[in-house]
Amino acid sequence: MQQHPLVAILTRLGMFMLVMMALSIMIFVLARVVPGDPARMALGPAATQEQVDALRQQMGLNRPLPVQYLDYANRALQGDLGMSLVSQRPVTTDLSQTVPATVELVLVSVIFMFAVAIPLGVITAHYRNRIFDYVGRFLSLTGVTIPSFLFAITMQLIAARYLTDWPIIGRLDHGLNWQGGPTGFLLIDGTLAGRFDVVLNALKHLALPAFALSMAGIGQITRITRSSMLENQRKDHVLTLKSFGVPERVIIFRYLLKLSSIAPLTIMGLEFASLIGNAFVIEMIFAWGGFASYGLTSILQKDLNAVTAVVLVAGLFFIIANLIVDVVISIIDPRLRRKEAR
Repeated sequence: MQQHPLVAILTRLGMFMLVMMALSIMIFVLARVVPGDPARMALGPAATQEQVDALRQQMGLNRPLPVQYLDYANRALQGDLGMSLVSQRPVTTDLSQTVPATVELVLVSVIFMFAVAIPLGVITAHYRNRIFDYVGRFLSLTGVTIPSFLFAITMQLIAARYLTDWPIIGRLDHGLNWQGGPTGFLLIDGTLAGRFDVVLNALKHLALPAFALSMAGIGQITRITRSSMLENQRKDHVLTLKSFGVPERVIIFRYLLKLSSIAPLTIMGLEFASLIGNAFVIEMIFAWGGFASYGLTSILQKDLNAVTAVVLVAGLFFIIANLIVDVVISIIDPRLRRKEAR
């Protein structure tokens, strides 16, 4: 019996809600038991003990952890993630200004990843044990083994030395007269406003960090695509198509590629999480000013509300990416829905 797609989506949503609840409890407790007094760090060493105690009471840190968590969860469900001790603004305000920058960087990295990795995986599989295969496998191995921050620093040095007009920090040139847009995504806001100079400038700034961020995923997905293509080439229906004289390009792009895309898409959920994690380093190198660098600053300052919110938003990204991947895979291969319905 085949499970209805809507039922499958609702089932996954229920599971993901449980995961988010467990994640919120875990990060809430960890953020409060690690060494360091957040009230003291917020006020500085010159503050008196009375001031520190007053701030602790204001933050509710003197109450039992279960009571603190229930109060935080109740406010979070209403959209209140608390105040940031560092910026002295609501955490939701900070997130609304920093999340679009990171999401835009990650999405461009994902597009670049698939645009390079899938064709490279198909080519290396088609030309197995030939020069294209050797070159492709070398590039994929390089992407997997070399850290993304090393790619970032290397490209910055190359651009600074040989591409002097290419931007290596920030999201836009300071000389552009741009006041921002409603979404925070430069590519979208620039297009809606008809400011294609902003779009082109944003793309130039995105190129180096997106390339550095996507290199590990390119290597991983290339290797998985190649292995999946080689495995599916030995399937009976593919051999039958070859025996009937079906052109090679038709077999590859109409049958093999669709069947072989399931494994790369499955890995994509994990790759998306790794992109969020690697963005912490990439954003610091390129002075990106996004959600990841905001999270790193919050961790170093032990900004409790900001740290908790950053981890929850990162977990939400991971859950949404996995949900989208599950839906796409179930559409590509309906047999998976039958297995789940059993």
